[in-house]
Amino acid sequence: MKKQMMIKGSVAALVAAGVLATAAYASGSLTVVSWGGAYQEAQRNTIFKPYADKTGAAVKEEEYTGEIAKIRAMVESGTVSWDVISVDTPTALQGCDEGVLEELDYSRIVDKSKILPGAALDCAIGSDVYATIFAYNTTKFQEGPKTIADFFDLEKFPGKRGMQKNPMNNLEWALIADGVEKDKVYEVLGTPEGVDRAFAKLDTIKSQVVWWEAGAQPPQWLADGEVVMSTAWNGRIANAIKEGAPLQIVWDAQAPDLDMWAIAKGTPNIDAAYDFIAFASTPEVQSALAPSIPYGPTHLDAVALVEPELAKTLPTHPDNLALAYPFSAEFWGDNMEELRARLNTWLAQ
Repeated sequence: MKKQMMIKGSVAALVAAGVLATAAYASGSLTVVSWGGAYQEAQRNTIFKPYADKTGAAVKEEEYTGEIAKIRAMVESGTVSWDVISVDTPTALQGCDEGVLEELDYSRIVDKSKILPGAALDCAIGSDVYATIFAYNTTKFQEGPKTIADFFDLEKFPGKRGMQKNPMNNLEWALIADGVEKDKVYEVLGTPEGVDRAFAKLDTIKSQVVWWEAGAQPPQWLADGEVVMSTAWNGRIANAIKEGAPLQIVWDAQAPDLDMWAIAKGTPNIDAAYDFIAFASTPEVQSALAPSIPYGPTHLDAVALVEPELAKTLPTHPDNLALAYPFSAEFWGDNMEELRARLNTWLAQ
């Protein structure tokens, strides 16, 4: 697989104000696709509406659940109706290799040296850092779970669990809960025996798992008591807590990843797509997202613009990041389809 190079070298000067997001596309519209729920609402208020106000462009929104198949089908059929797409890093890597995402010209977006190392890929640029974590309903336990091993302990913590219907993160967590060191997880998962071991660990809780596909489901299920704990995206849980839900995030073995902006190959609105991404990649715009949903910025100059107390709730805070396992987007770019098929076969058994 084509390797995506991490950013190296010294920090260069910030692109001069006024270079980014100067073109207006009032006569047309731009379709931006994201993940829905609280995340897309936060994007709407801090990116989509400000961009429309600045440029006069009409921003049309759509939602999806991350399926590269939808992007591939549009590109292969020559009927591209999505312009800018929010993708995770495995999709960014796979989409680039398959040629369904545009290779980015960073001179039209931002100085790459200003972007977090690893967040400026050939076909996508990081918009924010989020984490997949697990959380629990604090009313269900006198003393709640503290580690990923507790998530798999039905005796100590009985009750239904929510898990994303996706092999990514679930297989890593299964191995970590089974005793594999965090820094060895892909060494093990990269073997047939390791995959078998991960599914064997998932077998131990399979009867108690409810599978989610949309990011809004875990906080709702937790608040309603349908599950006692669930994997989730940290921002969705944080927002539910702000609204009064009795939930608690567990940062142990968090899986930090990037939301990224990509451009669908063959979009007729490529100039507007570049203009939108340039606007969304400025420090001011990126730092405005965190108060709405606690995801960390990828522009290095945006970090200082986030309030210190808020920064403690982000996946990128040192205390939280120290508990992470070293998530590998490259592994999933290479193995997602095979392991997704394995998961679906396992679910049907």
